[in-house]
Amino acid sequence: MVKANMEWDDIVYLVLLLFSIGIGYVFRQIEDKETRKWLSSGLGFLLVLIVSGKHIMHPIICTAINAFIILATDRRKCHIVSFFFTFAYLFFFRTTQYFGIPYPPAHTNMIQMIVTLKVAGLAFEVHNTAAAAKEKEHDDSAAFAKLEAAEVHPSFQDVFHYTFCYIGIMTGPYYTYRTYRDWLEYPFLLSAPCKDATIQKMKYVPLYAVLFVIASTIFPLKYAESEEFYNERSVFYRIWYINPTFFIFRMRLYTGMVLSECVCTMAGLGAYPEFTAPSAGHGPTKEFGKLKEIASNNLLAKEEKYNFETIHNVDPYGSEFVPTFRNGMKCWNMCIQYWLAVNVYKRLARNQFRPLITMTISAIWHGVYIGYYLCLMSAPMYLPVEDVYIKIRKDATGLEAKFWDFFLWFFKMQAFSYMAIVFLLLHIELTFKYWSSVYFAGHIVAIILFVSGKSSGKIILGPGKYKNWTVLFHSALLAVGPVRSIFMSIRFGSGTFPKLSAEYLRLKS
Repeated sequence: MVKANMEWDDIVYLVLLLFSIGIGYVFRQIEDKETRKWLSSGLGFLLVLIVSGKHIMHPIICTAINAFIILATDRRKCHIVSFFFTFAYLFFFRTTQYFGIPYPPAHTNMIQMIVTLKVAGLAFEVHNTAAAAKEKEHDDSAAFAKLEAAEVHPSFQDVFHYTFCYIGIMTGPYYTYRTYRDWLEYPFLLSAPCKDATIQKMKYVPLYAVLFVIASTIFPLKYAESEEFYNERSVFYRIWYINPTFFIFRMRLYTGMVLSECVCTMAGLGAYPEFTAPSAGHGPTKEFGKLKEIASNNLLAKEEKYNFETIHNVDPYGSEFVPTFRNGMKCWNMCIQYWLAVNVYKRLARNQFRPLITMTISAIWHGVYIGYYLCLMSAPMYLPVEDVYIKIRKDATGLEAKFWDFFLWFFKMQAFSYMAIVFLLLHIELTFKYWSSVYFAGHIVAIILFVSGKSSGKIILGPGKYKNWTVLFHSALLAVGPVRSIFMSIRFGSGTFPKLSAEYLRLKS
């Protein structure tokens, strides 16, 4: 019965998401800014109520208290107060059962996550406005341009309108208050090719959805929790199983994230002239004076070319085919990564702990399950390994370069898959049961690759240029030899290791 209810909830959620895409056309026709503002936040409130019921009190309380923090506290500190309060409330939200309060529905959790980014992000925007204004006092034209581009002065009502705007309230993507205000005040939604952009994004969604359904039917995640999986399948099979599991995870996220972007594109939110070089999450990055001039002239606005990079949250092609782990990470949750970069990473002291702290905040935002922490905090472990081989690949050409590109791509996909399985298993007993069942192969191989790469790298990067495959063979022996010894010493259970073939990919060097 619970399973049926969950499936029904998912159907309702999908219908509401598709409705949000379609209604965007109607909102683009509303010329009065106040009407558009009230209707968009009213619709967002209604959607949250339908999904959450009485649990709508959580986003309301969080928004109200943050509005007070933003408006009543010192702007030099409001972002810090808001950050700690909002994440503390998010933790409380996920542990309400310990306080005698029923646990909210799963979809309300996603809404609360988006609310967390919006209200805390708005506090940072308000703080940045105050800081830029102070710089302007010291006579700096650059600071003036910076102030003009980013200044925000929200009222108590504005905080609620921004937070509950139907665009992105259920699944994201995150966008700044400044982007929201531009949607209300600038005429770009009338000039941008909103319909074409939406169709362009949606055309691959059926493929992602069909692949998700087929793959999840053949390779269900539940099987990785069964006793048969651990008692009757070999270690090799269990290691291999992370690949279809990660594939299913990707197809599911591609479907949801692209549809979420379509809610924005159909409504015209995030549309900016291309000459402003908009970036994901941030919006325009240059030519602010010209932008303001065009925004005040509808005829000029119609002549411009537009894009929706501001709300571009996922790059499926890049996620699949970029060769490196680091660049692959940048193709996921791009708007949320922007939030983490400007509000966490760049505000920390420059040291080796910045990536770890940022990933920890990301894990806290995702949830309280240990799987999130094991997954996201594993990322810094793989980056130094990749860096070693990027240095080795740097001077390679021709076939050697293609080999290292393929090696880096394969390393990236296996590392992501190894991390994703615990992200999906969530619970501490399931995550450690899986990793221990494969003898922490992902960790061991990473260490071996790092050591062997460092050793062979000294030879490759030493005097003279790498001219033959001797060092490559030496590196392969170092990497494969110990792993082979480990697995040969294991007595495998029954079960057949699938015969897999990898197509040789042509990747950009």
